[in-house]
Amino acid sequence: MNRRTALHLVVAVTGLLAAMPAGAAQQLEIFDAHLHYNQEPDPFYSLDAVLQTFRRNGVTGILATSRPNKGTHQLMDAKAQRSAPGLWVVPFIRPYRQRADIQTWFNDPSIYDLVQEEYRRGYYVGVGEFHIYGKSAAADVVKKVVNFAVERNLYLHAHCDEEALLILFAHNPKAKIIWAHTGFTTAPARISELFDRHAGLWGELSYRSGITNGEGSLTGEWRALFAKYSDRFLLGSDTWINERWLSYDAIMRGYRSWLAQLPQDQARQIASGNAERLFGPRKAE
Repeated sequence: MNRRTALHLVVAVTGLLAAMPAGAAQQLEIFDAHLHYNQEPDPFYSLDAVLQTFRRNGVTGILATSRPNKGTHQLMDAKAQRSAPGLWVVPFIRPYRQRADIQTWFNDPSIYDLVQEEYRRGYYVGVGEFHIYGKSAAADVVKKVVNFAVERNLYLHAHCDEEALLILFAHNPKAKIIWAHTGFTTAPARISELFDRHAGLWGELSYRSGITNGEGSLTGEWRALFAKYSDRFLLGSDTWINERWLSYDAIMRGYRSWLAQLPQDQARQIASGNAERLFGPRKAE
């Protein structure tokens, strides 16, 4: 390659980088804050395939919950055995033994026993994801779980409507709640009000509608919400069914597409920085 050709190449590459969205030149690490490695009775992917999926997508940390908790045990064992190099696993207790528990756990005293038994493993950081709607959140079992979490400085990962969310905070205002899907369709203005009201509330964005328009561009409302509260959001895949594993790459591409439209500091906070602040410092593997 002669000098003139080399110079032209440098100019072309420089121009390409300048035209790229902020943060696109260096891939952001992503923390997946809604990851299920369910066992019913066997997982859809082998553990090796799951770890390869994370590496391929630049996912360096996960909030792990599983039904039953056996899947989370396996991820923690892989971490302990150093067979998942570079992966940060943040384990949450799931209050389910089987899928049917989703509909009944909040009225089942044995679920509270399950939470206590799992906690004795000594490594859990939170409880959830659990599903709760409306006045069902007022049940005694739910109140006991909320207080259990607060007393031990654990997070709650709640898939709930706004009524249930407010009841959870009424049980104990010191609760720390990660709101799965950030209400699905709750208006950005209302999310802002809830964040103002509850310092212990964070929004997880899997399945969240309205963030982008039909052409993939961030809407003005969400751009403003991220500007104000970039320290309150987390990303997630929600691999609750096999199809979510099959579309995992597309899910992460979708996140990266709109993250690239944000200022770098906001994008990094949402992608992984908030997880490091909440659950960290990240443990070296």
